[in-house]
Amino acid sequence: MQYNLLGNTGLKVSRLSMGASSLGAVFHPVDEAEAIAAVHAALDHGINYFDVAPAYGGTLSETVLGKALRGIARDRYFLSTKVGKYTQPGSYGNDVLDYSRKRIRASLDESAGRLGTSYFDIISIHDIEYQDRKHTEWALTEGLDAVHELKREGRIGNVSFGIYPMDLWHRIFRDYPIDAALVHNHYCLNDTRLLELLPLAREKKIGVINGSPFASGLLTDRGPADWHPASPEVRSIFKTAADLCRARGSSISKLALQFSSQNPEIPTTLFSTASPKSVERNIQWHEEALDQSLLTEVTALLAPVFNLEWNY
Repeated sequence: MQYNLLGNTGLKVSRLSMGASSLGAVFHPVDEAEAIAAVHAALDHGINYFDVAPAYGGTLSETVLGKALRGIARDRYFLSTKVGKYTQPGSYGNDVLDYSRKRIRASLDESAGRLGTSYFDIISIHDIEYQDRKHTEWALTEGLDAVHELKREGRIGNVSFGIYPMDLWHRIFRDYPIDAALVHNHYCLNDTRLLELLPLAREKKIGVINGSPFASGLLTDRGPADWHPASPEVRSIFKTAADLCRARGSSISKLALQFSSQNPEIPTTLFSTASPKSVERNIQWHEEALDQSLLTEVTALLAPVFNLEWNY
C-alpha cells in the first residue's frame, strides 16, 4: 500500500481508504460479523484511514465500526466522522439537519462513545445542501465556527465538509477555512469535476478525499439502491456499460475502482464495503494496470450521463 500526505493535515493516508457507509446497510443488508471482518482485512492490508457518519444507517455504521476498532491501537489508523445530519434507521430521506453549536458538540460526544475514541483526525460538516439548501448558511456560519472551536480545544485535528454540489465546493474552497474536503461522486467514470478543485487545493494545501468511486452503486453489477435519484433510463445506460465490461471479461466495478484510485494527483480514494473479500479484491484491482481500451469504450457509452448532476 502506498501513502500520501493529505494536504496540510499532517496525515499520511493510504491511497485506498475505507468509507463505512456499507457497514450501516445503506446499500443492502449486511452481516455484522462480516462487516467487522472487512474492517480488519482493510487494516491488515495497510489501509489506515476510515470515514463514517452518524447518519449512515441511523448510527449503525458508527456502532459497527466502533466494534471493529475495539482493541486496535489508535495509532494504526486515522478516523473521521461527520456532524450536522442525522437519520433514523430505515428512513432514508427523512433527515434531521442541525448545525447548531450545541448539537454539533453533543454529536461529537455521541460519535466518540460509539467509536471508542476521544479524538477524531477529521470532522466533516455533512450534506449542507440537503432540504433545498435552507440550512446551508447556518452550516457555513455557526456550524463551521463550532467545528473550528473543537479543533482549537484539541478534540479534533482537522476541519472538513462532506457535500456534493460543485458550486458549493468552489465557494468553500475559495472563501472558507478548511483543512480537508470529502468530495463524493465527482471523480469516477461518469463525473470528473473534482479535477476543477485541484489547483486551488494545491494552492491552499487542502487535503482532497475522493469518495464514491462506484458512483453510489451506479458503477456496479448490482446497480444502485432504490433511493438513488437516477431515472430508469439513466440506470439502463449504466447497465449497458456493466454488460460491456462483463462481455470483455472484466467488471464495471473493477474499471471504476482503478480509474478513481490511480490518479496520482488525488491523495486517497474511499471505497465502501462490508465484505472482507471485497476489500481484498479492491486492493488487488487498485494495484493492477487499468485497461485503457476498455476505459475508452465505457466512457463513450457513459457520455450521455457524463457530469450529470444528481438531486440527492
